Amino acid sequence: MAEAHSAVAFSFSITHEGWDVNFDREVLHLVWQSGIRSWKKRFFRFVNNLRSGVYPASLESLWFTIAVVTAIHFAGFKVPYDLVGKTAPYLSASSVLAHLAGSFIIGLLLWLIVIYVIRYTFKLLLMYKGWMYESREKGCSASRITKTWTTLVKLFFGWHKPMLYSFQGSLPRLPLPSVVDTMKRYLRSVRPLLDDENYARMETLANEFQKGIGVKLQRYLILKSWWATNYVSDWWEEYVYLRGRSPIMVNSNFYGIDAILMYPTNVQVARAANVIYSCLQYRRLIERQELEPILIQGLVPLCSWQYERVFNTTRIPGRETDKIVHYQDSKHIVVYHKGKYFKVPIYHKNRILQPSEIEIQMQQILNDKSIPSDGEEKLAALTASERTAWAIAREEFFSKGMNKASLDLIEKAAFIVVLDDIPYIYDPEDPDKLDEYGRILLHGKGYDRWFDKSFTLCIGNNGRIGFNAEHSWADAPIMGSLWEYVIAKDMEIGYKEDGYNKGEPEFIPPSPVRLQWDLTPNCIAAIEESNQVAQNLLNDVELRIYVHNAYGKGFMKINSMSPDAYIQMALQLAYFRDAGKFNLTYEASMTRLFREGRTETVRPCTIESTNWVKAMENKDANIEIKYKLLMTAAKQHQKGYQDAMCGKGIDRHLFCLYVVSKYLEVDSPFLKEVLSEPWKLSTSQTPHGQTSLINLKKYPNCISAGGGFGPVADDGYGVSYIIAGEDLIFFHISCKRSSPQTNI
Repeated sequence: MAEAHSAVAFSFSITHEGWDVNFDREVLHLVWQSGIRSWKKRFFRFVNNLRSGVYPASLESLWFTIAVVTAIHFAGFKVPYDLVGKTAPYLSASSVLAHLAGSFIIGLLLWLIVIYVIRYTFKLLLMYKGWMYESREKGCSASRITKTWTTLVKLFFGWHKPMLYSFQGSLPRLPLPSVVDTMKRYLRSVRPLLDDENYARMETLANEFQKGIGVKLQRYLILKSWWATNYVSDWWEEYVYLRGRSPIMVNSNFYGIDAILMYPTNVQVARAANVIYSCLQYRRLIERQELEPILIQGLVPLCSWQYERVFNTTRIPGRETDKIVHYQDSKHIVVYHKGKYFKVPIYHKNRILQPSEIEIQMQQILNDKSIPSDGEEKLAALTASERTAWAIAREEFFSKGMNKASLDLIEKAAFIVVLDDIPYIYDPEDPDKLDEYGRILLHGKGYDRWFDKSFTLCIGNNGRIGFNAEHSWADAPIMGSLWEYVIAKDMEIGYKEDGYNKGEPEFIPPSPVRLQWDLTPNCIAAIEESNQVAQNLLNDVELRIYVHNAYGKGFMKINSMSPDAYIQMALQLAYFRDAGKFNLTYEASMTRLFREGRTETVRPCTIESTNWVKAMENKDANIEIKYKLLMTAAKQHQKGYQDAMCGKGIDRHLFCLYVVSKYLEVDSPFLKEVLSEPWKLSTSQTPHGQTSLINLKKYPNCISAGGGFGPVADDGYGVSYIIAGEDLIFFHISCKRSSPQTNI
């Protein structure tokens, strides 16, 4: 009864003898320590932000600059321009103090000027993207411009180690393409999908838009690109994710799976404790900005903005639009097991609990024999259903009292952990078990995942792990980075021979506390209704995880092909053989070379890829022609991917033009048709190797099997893949059972 104990930690009453004050010294001491910890975090956050803000210089250089200016001034040299001497008379102090203060002010100003010159020079260098288009084939060398650029960029890395957000102020803004260029790229992308008549019609619509309303819409976007940090990201987050009213389970959330080729322990509480501890360590690295920023080719930084919301973040439902709420700190997690929710403290005596101590807490939860209260078991079904229905239920049943207090604990938790009472199984001899593993993580039972939280850790009763992540706050590579860290730390920390955690607890950790609910019959009815929606949705999803181990990226690179291009061409051929036609294909690319960048769409179905697919289906075409067409298609795909990464994509620009047209209440037949085109084949590559913690040459099995997502279109496929090694690729393929086009 820890909450009841806290409630009476301080109380007073009025008696006939006067004031009677009661307080619990231990609890007040905990409150005091909590406050001290919060202020410490604020102070160090301020210092770290300051250090990041002046990168690539350091705070130490400020004192050096002031010392040099002071020494020069007191040595009698009027450098620079005797600014100190001109400043001193305006300072109300003794002569010596005035000159010292003047030296400090001038030194600070000179230091700030130099800092900004350096940062903007670095930003100008990062605007150059020619390096990305340089050929990386054997025998090819970089151009003279790129070599010079590389040397200059390296000069900015030799000063001191960068922090997580050190490059944020130096990253360039996402460039806004011209309407003319976007129209050319769009028309080229749809040419293989349209016959001559429909292409001519689309060409006419595009020309009318380009010369008509497109000019006015582009002007507004130019203003936004000047004013906003990123002209896409805020609208993308709001209109694509937060304003969506359909369930986020399957439709938006994605999952990640364990490193299935290794099996460190089969003890559920031990694996759970270790993974929780690793996540908390990762959170501390983010808070202290000690997490290494990702550098492409060890040289070009990616935006780290999305890391801010990995932890202590939740999505709050609204009647018309949701919102993302991020809390600065959280001292607990929430664990779900057999229909019951537990608040689990993660700090004690001013430190994070160790794995052996968290293990005790997890075991206490497993040992709990109490039964769920009415409606509690399926409560999370509300987060899996329609967003408006959840918003109404939240306002009506969770806005006050016990329910509000318990919901607050869930939403303010660092993250959610689910201790499942079923195993997650990978058996090479039975692929269906791996498919079931994926379904458990994608949607579970529909009511045993809190789909609104930034992520939910899922632990099988056999020690296998996975996660389910909400998509609006960040993209998959951010969770992928956390997951690599967790798997690497799992190997580093290790387990005892009996499968339990190493080390001995230094004390008995705080016990988990059951969350209490008072769910009325009307609330339970709303939960059951949401659960029915969730069941209908998850029962309609078909998921297959395919382990391809015949060959991998090694074979592709030997043949001078981009592994991603190779796989995308294979998917084009597979889809054509399945559907008998070509269709609009989506591949996610990132734009994190720019500040607050998220994603851009690559369109793999090109003129070149369709020519190759047709040749593959042509029995008269010889191998040489097929190979030549394949290489041409792969190079075109690679160029399209590079364009997307460099801000020369198609779809985000068209999306923002459409948003402006809606604000202006202007109807555009071209934009309306373009934005309504369904993505029948939605694909994404899961990156790996984002951290330097895992040596895959030494530990080739220490890699996640990737993750997946639900189909974007009801009659389409969702395909995620991870190129896991020289001879290993994992594919996660989803579709709807109710569609005759995909469920054949």
